[in-house]
Amino acid sequence: MPETFFGWVLFLLEKYGGLFLRGTGVTLLVAISGTVFGFLLGLLVAIARTITPAPRASRGKRFAIGALRALLGVYIQVFRGTPMIVQAMVIYYGAMQYLNITMPEIAAAILIVSVNTGAYMAEIIRGGIISIDRGQTEAAHSIGLTHWQTMTGVVLPQAVRNILPSVGNEFIVNIKDSSVLNVISVSELFFQSKSAAGTYFRYFEVFFITGCIYLVLTLLVTQALRLLEKKLEGPDHYVICGSQSDSKSVITITEEQ
Repeated sequence: MPETFFGWVLFLLEKYGGLFLRGTGVTLLVAISGTVFGFLLGLLVAIARTITPAPRASRGKRFAIGALRALLGVYIQVFRGTPMIVQAMVIYYGAMQYLNITMPEIAAAILIVSVNTGAYMAEIIRGGIISIDRGQTEAAHSIGLTHWQTMTGVVLPQAVRNILPSVGNEFIVNIKDSSVLNVISVSELFFQSKSAAGTYFRYFEVFFITGCIYLVLTLLVTQALRLLEKKLEGPDHYVICGSQSDSKSVITITEEQ
């Protein structure tokens, strides 16, 4: 058996490398799926919460919009105010006990992360919507666009660019927080690490490897998001058509000719 720290690390990587890879794959699957579905859920919730009844709307319509906004507000407060590990236990075992539904662990994990992420995304997206000049919304409504058309065609393309760093942070958080799903036997990276550590009782070395894997994943995601942000910003050097600098260049070229 190995006698040094790095000897144990290499031994465990050789013996349980497959476990670490499978756990990493499940972690990425849950984090990516949960973030994507959570973003879509948060997008719908944020758009719904920005709906305001028209001045001449009936009482029934005003009540329905108010009830919807209140219900969505409760959803956001509940899932932002409770830990994901508790939500996992309540949703998974609650469905099993009271609805007689036994969900596959991976499906349950994606559902839990999606619903949890959706609550945070709803507030992030709502903040992005609010950051856009209200005059653009009023102008869109003045030319006959509906609330949905205004959001999807005018406001959201700008808002998504503003909230991209926050969306990236949620993705990174989901990579790390997926470890709590081991309580419902999801075989993600932390769960697989516990299995590897229990054989030789080398918890320090195993979780050192696990920590390095989480660190590499988060660093790669952070770098990818920075590249995406830079891509969306466009080139550093450009000339605006019709600007004074553009006109001067045209004049200079003409004089040289």
